Amino acid sequence: MAEKIISYRQGNHLDLDAVIQLYRASTLGERRPVDDRERMAAMLQHANLVITAWDGERLVGISRALTDFVYTTYLSDLAVHVDYQHQGIGKELIRRTKAATDPRASLTLLAAPAAEKYYSHIGFQHMPQAWRINAGENI
Repeated sequence: MAEKIISYRQGNHLDLDAVIQLYRASTLGERRPVDDRERMAAMLQHANLVITAWDGERLVGISRALTDFVYTTYLSDLAVHVDYQHQGIGKELIRRTKAATDPRASLTLLAAPAAEKYYSHIGFQHMPQAWRINAGENI
C-alpha cells in the first residue's frame, strides 16, 4: 500500500460542509455544535489561526486556535479523521500551530478526558488551574 502524502495549509477560508464532515468523522464532533451551521461557521470565521491537513483534496485534520501570536495561543479544536489517526497528523498540526507564533508564546488547550494521555505523551503539561463559566450561566 502506498504511503499517503499529507499536505498542510494555513487559513480559515474552508468549505463549511467539509469542516463539519471532518468534525463528525473524529471524536471532536461529539463535543461541538456540528448541527448548528451558523455557529460552526462563526467558530471557523473568528478563529485567527487555522491549520489544516489534506490528503489530496480531502480535508483530514484541523487545528483551530485563537492567539495574540506573541504571548499565548489557545488551541480550541484539534480534529483528525478517524481513518487518519495514529499517523502523526495531530502532532504535526500542533507543531505547525505553535510554529506560526512567536517562539516565546505558550500553547494551551482543554483536553477531553479520553485525550489526556495523548497530550501528555506529546509533551503538554497538565495544568489543573483552569476555570470557566459554562454556556448559559451568568456571573
